[in-house]
Amino acid sequence: MPYLCGIDEAGRGPIAGPVTAAAVSFLDAAPLPQLRDSKQLSAAQRAEIERLIRRDYVFGLGWCWPAEIDVLNIHHATLLAMQRAYRSLSRRAPQLESVLVDGKFAPELPIPARALVGGDRTQPEIQAASILAKTARDRFMTAYAELDARYDFERHKGYPTAGHYRVLARLGRCILHRRSFRGVP
Repeated sequence: MPYLCGIDEAGRGPIAGPVTAAAVSFLDAAPLPQLRDSKQLSAAQRAEIERLIRRDYVFGLGWCWPAEIDVLNIHHATLLAMQRAYRSLSRRAPQLESVLVDGKFAPELPIPARALVGGDRTQPEIQAASILAKTARDRFMTAYAELDARYDFERHKGYPTAGHYRVLARLGRCILHRRSFRGVP
């Protein structure tokens, strides 16, 4: 059986914070029966499944920061975060043979990678990556909110909510805001 990994991202749509990618391989372990696309799970369900993913599987995380997003654009920044996640994973799983990526585009990697639209609905490895990317990014945004509580990042995680725009209009941007995104002063 060929060893493969799934890659997915979280954070393309926010106006603040990093875009985060995760790469997950089961190697010889069986997929967890509760795996789903992260968007179909509550925060509590994601947290519990994340604990199991971290316990049972090999994974890597990749981050692309707001300043990089502003230079590269969100598409290329997402691909870079995916490359970083793969590199992090491949050091622990050198026997990987192929990669499945959720979406229309796959990053350039040293092994075959295939993009799969809707992969987070059908491929367990991508579902695990989806959950890991989402929980890691949300945790980062909540931790940053403890350092700078003015923006309520723990509440909206950087997404463009009405409340986020109100605070942004009043305070201006911080280091986590993506300057190249519409609505960010």
